[in-house]
Amino acid sequence: MHRIENKADVLIIGGGIAGIVSAIELLKKNKTVIILDRDEVENFGGLAKESFGGVFMVDSPIQKRNRIKDSVELAKSDWFSSAEFNNNAKYEKEWANYFIENNREKVYNYLSRHSVSFFPVVHWVERGLFHPGNSLPRFHMVWGTGLGLINSLLNSLKGITENSKFKSLFRHKVHSLHIQDGKVKGVFALNEADNTEHSFYADSVIIASGGMCGGDLSLLKKNWYEEWGSLPETILNGSHKYADGSSIKLANQAGGVSANLHLQWNYAAGVHHPRPKRDNHGLSLVPPKSALWVNYQGKRFENPALITAFDTRYLVERICKEPVKMSWQIMNYKIALKELAVSGSEYNDAIRDKKIFAFLKNVLFGNKNLINDLMENCKDVVFADNVEELVHKMNALQQNEMIDADDLKTQIEKFDNMLSPSKFRNDDQLRRIAQLRSYRGDRLRTCNFQKILDKKAGPLIAIREFILSRKSLGGCVTNLKSQVLDKEHEPIPGLYAVGEAAGYGGGGIHGKRALEGTFLAACIVNAQNAADAISRGY
Repeated sequence: MHRIENKADVLIIGGGIAGIVSAIELLKKNKTVIILDRDEVENFGGLAKESFGGVFMVDSPIQKRNRIKDSVELAKSDWFSSAEFNNNAKYEKEWANYFIENNREKVYNYLSRHSVSFFPVVHWVERGLFHPGNSLPRFHMVWGTGLGLINSLLNSLKGITENSKFKSLFRHKVHSLHIQDGKVKGVFALNEADNTEHSFYADSVIIASGGMCGGDLSLLKKNWYEEWGSLPETILNGSHKYADGSSIKLANQAGGVSANLHLQWNYAAGVHHPRPKRDNHGLSLVPPKSALWVNYQGKRFENPALITAFDTRYLVERICKEPVKMSWQIMNYKIALKELAVSGSEYNDAIRDKKIFAFLKNVLFGNKNLINDLMENCKDVVFADNVEELVHKMNALQQNEMIDADDLKTQIEKFDNMLSPSKFRNDDQLRRIAQLRSYRGDRLRTCNFQKILDKKAGPLIAIREFILSRKSLGGCVTNLKSQVLDKEHEPIPGLYAVGEAAGYGGGGIHGKRALEGTFLAACIVNAQNAADAISRGY
C-alpha cells in the first residue's frame, strides 16, 4: 500500500446529482475539480439515475399550460404546513423559503438549459391528509426518467471538461478529512480497486455522498423515529448501497453538526426486488388506489383507509404502529393492470426510453409485462382464483395462520357492495378515489370503481409489503451558501455539504414530510449555491 497525491481547487465527495451539478457550475467558473465516488463508473449519477425522475416545481410553464394557477405564496403555505418545523428550525426554514422563492430559475430554467424535458401532464401527489399537502399538481416527471435527467447533466459535464480541469475517480472510498489549522484542506481515500491510499488536496471540499438509508442501516436504526415504536423486523433497501452515513461522520470529524437524523423518508409499499442488485434490495411500489389495504392479520386499515397519493408519512406511521409492521394489498388483475406501478427508471422503460407510443399503450391498456413479471418473479406476490386459495398462499408465505379466509372475504364483499350503483358509497377510500378521478392526470390511471371480486377481472392478487428505506430528511446543518456549520453556527472553513448529506439544505429542508419531487430539485439548488459560494471565495 502506498500513498499517491492529487491536487485540485475543489474536491467533491460523491458522484450523484448534487455532485454532478456542483462540478458543472464550478467548471464554468474555471475551477479545477475532482469527483471521488465509491461506485463503479457505469453508475455515475447515483440513486438519481435509478429514480422515477419526478421534480417539484412551482409556477412552471408546464403548470400554466395545464391551467394550474400556482404561486410562491401558495407553495410556501403548503410546504410549511406539511413540514411541521419545530421552533428551532432556523436553517431548515431559511432553505425552504429560498428553495421555493428561487425554484423557477434554479430548477425549471436550469434544467431546461441542460436539455431536460418534461412530461406534458403534471402529476398530483402528497395532497395531504391531516395536514395540507400539495394544494395542486407540482410533480413534473422528466421525459426519460431519472436516467434521462442524469444523462443530460453528464452530457453538459462532458461538454465543458475538455480543458482537463476535471477528473472523476471511481472505487474511491473517502475515509477521513485532512484538517490543518482548523481548515479542511483535502481528504484521504482508499482506492478499493487496487487497495492503494490516496491523498487529495484542495481549497474546498464538498460532501455530496448521500445519507444513511442504504447499504448500512445501522445509523437509520439508531435514529429510528421513537413515536413509531420498535423497528420493523424487515426494512428493505430502496436507497443507494453506499448511502451509509459516512458523509455525516466526515462532517462531524471536522466539527460539523447534524440535525433531524430521526426524520427519514421511507415508503410503506416495498417488495423484494425479483433480481436484486444489492443486499436486501427492495422496489417501491406505487400502490393501486382501488386495492384493499390490510394489516398482517388481513384486517382492513380504517378511519382512515390507507390509500396512496395523500400522505406517505402517515402510511408508514400507521403500519409501524401495528404489532407486526408489514401489510398486504388485495386486488384483482384488472386493478393491477390499470393502477399498479413501480417507482424508478428500471420498470418504466417506455418513459425511460422515450417511446411515446409504448407509453400511451401502457396507459390505455396497462403494463402487462410489469404485472406478469411481478406475479411470476416477486416472492411477495401471490394470486389465486378465489379468496380461500389466496389466503392459503398468503399464510404459507408468512408461515403462520394469521389471516382468516372467511373474515377477509367478508371485508372484501362489504367494500365491493358499496360500489353498486344504488349505493351512496359512504366510504373514505371511495370518496378519495372520486377526488383523484376528478383530475385528468389521475383519471386514466385509476379504475372507475372496480369491484375486487369481479369474476371477469381475475385472478385475485395479494401483495405482501414491507417498509422500504429511501431518504434521510436530516443531515449536516448548512447555511444558504451550503457551508457546513459547527455547534456555534459558524462555517467550517473549506467544507460544504449538498444534497441528501445536508438534509437537502440546512440539515432538514423538508421537516417531517416531503411534497415529493423535492429531493432531486433541492439537490440541484443547493449544489448551485455551493459552487457559487466557492467561486466567490467564501
